Amino acid sequence: MKKWLPILLSGAIGLGAISVPASVNAAGGFMDVKADHWARSAIESAASKGYFKGYADGTFKPNATLTRAEFAATLARLSKVGATDTTEKVFADLSGHWSETEVNRAVTLGFIDPKDYPNGFKPNTPITRFEIAKWMTSGLAAIDGDYKQALEDTKTTVIPVKEYFTPGIPESKAPYVAVAMGTKLLGGYPDGTFGLNSNATRAEASTILLRYESVSGKKADEFLGLKELRQVGTERTNMETISPFTTKHNSFNNVVEKNYTLRNNAGSLKLHNYIVIDTQDFKNIESIYAQLFIGKNSKVAWIDKKGMYTVLFQITIYPKTNNFGIGHYINGVKDSLILGSRMNSASLSNKYGYLTLPNENIEQFFRDHQDRDGGVTVWAQRYIDYDNVIGQLTTDDNSFISIFTKE
Repeated sequence: MKKWLPILLSGAIGLGAISVPASVNAAGGFMDVKADHWARSAIESAASKGYFKGYADGTFKPNATLTRAEFAATLARLSKVGATDTTEKVFADLSGHWSETEVNRAVTLGFIDPKDYPNGFKPNTPITRFEIAKWMTSGLAAIDGDYKQALEDTKTTVIPVKEYFTPGIPESKAPYVAVAMGTKLLGGYPDGTFGLNSNATRAEASTILLRYESVSGKKADEFLGLKELRQVGTERTNMETISPFTTKHNSFNNVVEKNYTLRNNAGSLKLHNYIVIDTQDFKNIESIYAQLFIGKNSKVAWIDKKGMYTVLFQITIYPKTNNFGIGHYINGVKDSLILGSRMNSASLSNKYGYLTLPNENIEQFFRDHQDRDGGVTVWAQRYIDYDNVIGQLTTDDNSFISIFTKE
């Protein structure tokens, strides 16, 4: 048994639950956590470790919300890192509250930033999933400088959740969500959302705490998803993380956000992101971006072979000619790297709220979706063949990039 566990057990009553006799668990777990409950294993494991207690009536109340004080206290006890005890009153509204000592410890450990709560901690407020993401990733950053750097690297990354596209996740919040997802501390919901403002339940917290226990013992570069998110955040592509392709000594930063005039003068475009997904085996796609772009209709027979990779790239098209259509785009692009087609799984674009190239009412589409600068931002799809790598782009200012296979 780990030395820090008795400390955790001694304070578990502070979570508001009453210790349950051992016979309750021995008889088959908590009364309200059925055999087919999605979090049963995590709940029972978290309870056995002392992170949570059941109630006197033999229930766990898996759907009950968790308060800030409860989660902060649990994190403080869970952490294996030593922290200097402090008698400083960090939050005035915690004076005399059962969680004051443990919340202060969570602050000292780097989980909680007092500046986030200028009007008081309000300990009985149900905690949100964003708060959990921020507290946990901040705790990781406090003990490992690479996690701190990961928070910097992911400020402008593409995050595979619906809120990233609509209404958007501000840069002040994005890195905490990104690192939480990249390490699998938290994931999205089936509807594609992250649920930044959703309240976490005791069942969710049980699962998350066990994940944190595992993640805190690993280095940031051990998580493929986090490596992808970091590369996209710093280089606008995950290519070298997920595939055998490289830009050698160049970088996508050379060409992104730069003007590219279509050779037919029908308009221009700008490249924003270039996401590569290893789709050689559709039964085993590991990329964190697969859920965002690869659906049941994404598999195409002629690309189902070793060495074929799917690319999803984000561009903004600025139509110039009247009645701009797909033909103007296809015939106007001379560089293969940004020549693409409509995504095969359009249902995913509807689910997550991003646009892909249209296949009907095309002229109306470009009229309806123009932003204030007259641009239409879409995601397009293409493929890269390991045996026949073709990909280059030269922008109007002669900035250049090419794709090669790694040596």
